[in-house]
Amino acid sequence: MLVPEDITKLYEVHEWRNASAILQGVHPQEWDEILAVLRGFRLYRIEVVEKGKNKSPIASRIDGHFTKLGWREKSFDTKIFVDDTVYETPTHAVDCYKNRVALEVEWNNKDPFFDRDLNNFRLLFDLRAIDVGVIITRCDELQGIFDSLGKGSSYGNSTTHMSKLIPRIEGGGGGGCPVLVFGITKSLYVDTLGEGIRLGDLHSS
Repeated sequence: MLVPEDITKLYEVHEWRNASAILQGVHPQEWDEILAVLRGFRLYRIEVVEKGKNKSPIASRIDGHFTKLGWREKSFDTKIFVDDTVYETPTHAVDCYKNRVALEVEWNNKDPFFDRDLNNFRLLFDLRAIDVGVIITRCDELQGIFDSLGKGSSYGNSTTHMSKLIPRIEGGGGGGCPVLVFGITKSLYVDTLGEGIRLGDLHSS
């Protein structure tokens, strides 16, 4: 695995089918951008305790950093032709996509979202639309922090976290697609912010 040591100290990292080598060797710019976003990310208490909305402020902030680097949400119009018959092969939109690299942020969705992501990676890889899939999620060890903040029930066992993802990948959910996974650990947690900093300031930086 070709993930820098400073990243492995902050994230739980897993890979399948040499995903990091493909990123480094075939997509060096996208690899550098992924590492830059991961290095700049911190998990702030103020966001953990924020009341839930349609999308977590944590996932929105990560997505926003990729958007600033030119990554975009992308849908694929995919079909398979067999003689004169056309078979539609619908895929879910990829949240962050750039130059054949697909990336999803799963912070606190229902865990079947992992099935959706992996199936999407598998199909897009088989159709030669992507070379690698990346998932950023949270590690199980964060549950202790959530419990201490009175938010444990908001981050239940049926939501997206590492122990729900690994068995799905090991069971072949991603097919032949190379997959790289980063789990947010408690080493990234910041309990306090500087005086006067508000939640909105995190998203404007």
